[in-house]
Amino acid sequence: MPLTAPALRDPAWWPRVFWSLAALALLWPLLVATEFKPWLLFEPATLAVAGRFAASFFPPALGAEFLVLVAREAWRTVAIATAGISLALLIAVPAALLAARALSVSALSGRMAALPFVLRQLLRWLLIVLRSVPELVWALVFVRVVGLGPTAGVLAIALTYGGMLGKVYGEILESGDAGATEALLRNGSTRLQAFSYALLPACAAELVSYTVYRWECAIRSSVVLGFVGAGGLGQQLDNSLKMFAGGEVATMLLVFVALVALADAVSARLRAALE
Repeated sequence: MPLTAPALRDPAWWPRVFWSLAALALLWPLLVATEFKPWLLFEPATLAVAGRFAASFFPPALGAEFLVLVAREAWRTVAIATAGISLALLIAVPAALLAARALSVSALSGRMAALPFVLRQLLRWLLIVLRSVPELVWALVFVRVVGLGPTAGVLAIALTYGGMLGKVYGEILESGDAGATEALLRNGSTRLQAFSYALLPACAAELVSYTVYRWECAIRSSVVLGFVGAGGLGQQLDNSLKMFAGGEVATMLLVFVALVALADAVSARLRAALE
């Protein structure tokens, strides 16, 4: 059987070129609107400033007193993130259970009753409001209400992440196998029993994985919230930046990288345990 000669040109080259040009045409007005000028980074004056700033990071600050301070603030940062996520779960778990159609008794007939439908829509809108306000804005509000310190950071993370977790938990529950849940509800089980014995076992790995991922994000957020006075490692980082103490900044950035790596390792362990 004779071999056919390979094509000299990629048969899909024209669609690729067309869609690449179309993407560029759509992206260009956005770049113009944002005044995106990356070439400014390579101007001699900019490179000189960046070089001096980077050089100030070395060597990192390793004084005993400073390391004790960083350790204390790092622990406070993890505490802010963990407390915030814990409070967010108090919002997200009940909201997800109430908003999930798979756990609706009235929907067993095919169409949800009017009152449960309205209540679920109001709950979904509440979750939208909570997650649409960035945690940085919530932190600024709570700093004015409760003053400087970790309390503002915990409350800010709780509200924003409560909305995020509630939405995603609801979607995870909706995407699970509804057959077993519906069978339990039809045979007289409560919604909590149907969730515990049908939906939760099927969705546990995904729920835990997303929760730990959000905890990792909360650690990063708690550092950012420190810049507006919400305490933790971010507030100390802000002080060091204002004092142009590059060595201290480098040490805290290394600690921050270690915290994120620790959260990633915890997530991997939990996923492996649930598989």
